[in-house]
Amino acid sequence: MALFKTLAASVAVAGLGVALWVGVESRRTEAEIAGNQQAVAALAAKATVPAFQTAALPEPVQRYFDYVFPEGVPQDRLVRLSAKGQFRRPGTDSFGPTTAEQVIATTTPALMFSATTPIFGVGWARAYDYFAEGKMVMKARILSALTVVDERETPLLNRISLRRWLLESALYPAALLPGGPVTWQAIDATHARAIVRADGEEASMVAEFDFSGAMVAMMAEEDGDLTLPYHGSGEHVARGDYRMVQGQRIPHRFTISRAAGGQRYPFWDGEITDISFE
Repeated sequence: MALFKTLAASVAVAGLGVALWVGVESRRTEAEIAGNQQAVAALAAKATVPAFQTAALPEPVQRYFDYVFPEGVPQDRLVRLSAKGQFRRPGTDSFGPTTAEQVIATTTPALMFSATTPIFGVGWARAYDYFAEGKMVMKARILSALTVVDERETPLLNRISLRRWLLESALYPAALLPGGPVTWQAIDATHARAIVRADGEEASMVAEFDFSGAMVAMMAEEDGDLTLPYHGSGEHVARGDYRMVQGQRIPHRFTISRAAGGQRYPFWDGEITDISFE
C-alpha cells in the first residue's frame, strides 16, 4: 500500500510538472504570436497608402474594382480576421476542425497567420506563419509547447510567402489597386495575371472573375511541390459568399488547395467568421 501511494504521488507530481511546463510554454507561444501581430500592424502603420493610379486596367479587373468598392476606394492599411473550417495537415488525408486568425498589412506584403487544430482527442496543435520585410518564419507546437515545425526564411519559403499574401488578397482588395505592390496583365474576359513585387522578390497568380465582377479564384501557373513538409501558400484558392464589410464586398467562403499534374488537393476549407479594416 505504501508503495502504491508513493507511485501515485510521483505520477501526480510528474503530471503537475508537465501541466506547469505546458502553461509556461503556451504563454510564450501566445506572446510570440501577439508580438508578430504587432509587428505587422507597425509595418502597416508606417507604409504609405498609394494614390490610386488611373492607368488602364484589364477589363475584368476594372469590373472587379467596381464590384468590390461600390462606395469608393477605401484607405485601408490593415485587416484583422478570424476563420473556421476543416484543415488537412501536410502528409495526411484526413481533415480536422480548425480555427485561425490573421493580421495582414494591405499596403505592403506582411502577414501573421495563427491556427489551432485539435489532435489526440484532448490535445491540440498551435501553428503560425509570419512573413514581413521579405522573410518568413513558420512554427508549429503540440499543446502550444513542444516544437515540431521550425522553418526559417529560405529563398523558396520567402517567395511562397509573398505569393500567399497575394493569394489572400481578395480579403483585402485595396492591396490589389494599381499604385501599390501589385500590377496587372490582361489575359481574357474573365482572367488577369496579378504580379506582386516587394523586397527584391516577385510572385504572380492568375485571377478568375465572374461577369458580376467577383473574383472567384486565384491560381498559380506552375505545379506545386507536393513533397514539401508544409502547404505554404497553396496553388489554388476558390472564393464565394461575398458580403459588404465597411463599404467593400469581401468573400467569406474559401477553399485553398495544393495543385500539381492537373489535380487539386484541398487542405483548408472554411469561412470567415469576423473581419475588420483599419
